[in-house]
Amino acid sequence: MHIAIAGNIGAGKTTLTNLLSRHYGWETHFEDVEQNPYLNDFYEDMQRWSFNLQVYFLNSRFSQIQEIRAQEKTVIQDRTIYEDAYIFAPNLHSMGLMTTRDFENYFSLFNLMDSFVKAPDLLIYLRASIPTLVNHIQKRGRDYEESIRLDYLKRLNERYEAWVSTYDKGKLLIVDIDNNNFPDNQEDLGKIIQAINSEIHGLF
Repeated sequence: MHIAIAGNIGAGKTTLTNLLSRHYGWETHFEDVEQNPYLNDFYEDMQRWSFNLQVYFLNSRFSQIQEIRAQEKTVIQDRTIYEDAYIFAPNLHSMGLMTTRDFENYFSLFNLMDSFVKAPDLLIYLRASIPTLVNHIQKRGRDYEESIRLDYLKRLNERYEAWVSTYDKGKLLIVDIDNNNFPDNQEDLGKIIQAINSEIHGLF
């Protein structure tokens, strides 16, 4: 089975991936942040590096999905290929940080990859307000995230909501992070696990 967690920067995807992996014994697949050769450059000069960064993510995510589907185990994935294509790349394009030519090239590549990709059996979307996201981002203190602007997070949130409202590729579970402090509260984590259990049992 393939479970994936989606959500804006700072929503808590990696933390929840780790907690659920420990609880269920699922194998984890994380976003390639530390090894990403473009991330620092991108946050310094988004216009110059946006296309390179998005193609890198697309390639890395496609490889991950191929690996996940080749395994017999249940895997939980931190962020999906759809978020790159429907949220991050179009947002960069609409902000004038990716040219139309680059965006169209990128999107045709995504469409080709998408024809080979099977959607997750369950998608968990972490919904969070901007203050919650900012609080999480400041807490973890990654250098390259210090320059992220509020309007950038806000635009991403709007795109996430639009994407999730029409998501029809498989089962979807929405967790409201403003009212669920799962990293520090066992009871809150228990609520998520309970909701996942009822979704998973519906998959068989």
